[in-house]
Amino acid sequence: MNIEKLVRQNILNLKPYTSARESHLDGILLDANENSLGSVVTYDSLELNRYPDPNQRALRKAVSELISIPQENLFFGVGSDEIIDLFVKIFCHPRQDEVIICEPTYGMYRVCCDTNDVAVKNVPLDSNYDIDLEAVKNAVTEKTKLIFLCSPNNPSANLLSKEKIVELAKTKEVMIVVDEAYIDFTKQNGLAQEAASLPNIAVMRTFSKAWGMAGVRCGFSVASSFITSLLFKVKAPYNISKLTSDFILRSIAKKEKYESFVDQIVSERERVAAELKGIKRVKKVLTSDANFISFEVEEPKTVFSYLESKGIIIRDRSNQFNFSGYLRVSIGTVEENNKFLTELKNILS
Repeated sequence: MNIEKLVRQNILNLKPYTSARESHLDGILLDANENSLGSVVTYDSLELNRYPDPNQRALRKAVSELISIPQENLFFGVGSDEIIDLFVKIFCHPRQDEVIICEPTYGMYRVCCDTNDVAVKNVPLDSNYDIDLEAVKNAVTEKTKLIFLCSPNNPSANLLSKEKIVELAKTKEVMIVVDEAYIDFTKQNGLAQEAASLPNIAVMRTFSKAWGMAGVRCGFSVASSFITSLLFKVKAPYNISKLTSDFILRSIAKKEKYESFVDQIVSERERVAAELKGIKRVKKVLTSDANFISFEVEEPKTVFSYLESKGIIIRDRSNQFNFSGYLRVSIGTVEENNKFLTELKNILS
């Protein structure tokens, strides 16, 4: 397919801002109006008085080696949220084009569309919270430029069908963005390889979850070199700071700790799920491929408020479309999980 025809013409024609650090990171740097005297605050050996690398070279090299994807297919954003917004900007004309989402799903897809004045069409997930492939196919029109999918899905926690996503990409001329924020907890490969080879699939991942770096705010995408070049074209010149880059590079160097985190969280997830299934007034516990569990109760708001009063903060997802009655709990430490289970049993006894 010709992916260019999905892109806004003004984006294709856009001459991006050329920043001072685009080509020179070393030397006598008198080109960017920086403070050559240094920084008021210092951090290790980082030259914080100098702008960061707009081409994200160190990050792209490190993640390329980590997940075996070419550097030309990698782009980094301020969390996945920035990348979501950039995809909407690249592909969708305000008040003209539309985006498909499959609810219940992550709320930022709709928020970014609303912010950019782009229409959203909801094609609900099926009764198993998987893609309703035929319904999505039938919903695609000439105005449809993007489909956002979350796999594992938030809030239902399940992987979406990889086969359905690939079939959708091969049969419809639309850009499909798959949010794989929780893919680490499945110990499966996800769609990164397909995103690097198929022109209309992109994958988003994050360091916020399994890597434990939510406070750093860094996500990345895997997409064709063409799509990746567009993301670089429209991003802010220096969207990834030196501090962010440094912390992510340090985290990648501690891959063994990341793997330990994943193993511990998956083990606790299975234990907590089994405990929830043993509570009589818990109506349903959804199978989880993520680092959280969603479960259904009769009076979710009452349960939520009780737990909150005990200092245990979970998420009330019962107002989400197609998710009535559900609460969502993240997997914490063993001690935190035990306190949650004890108080949940108290309120439901």
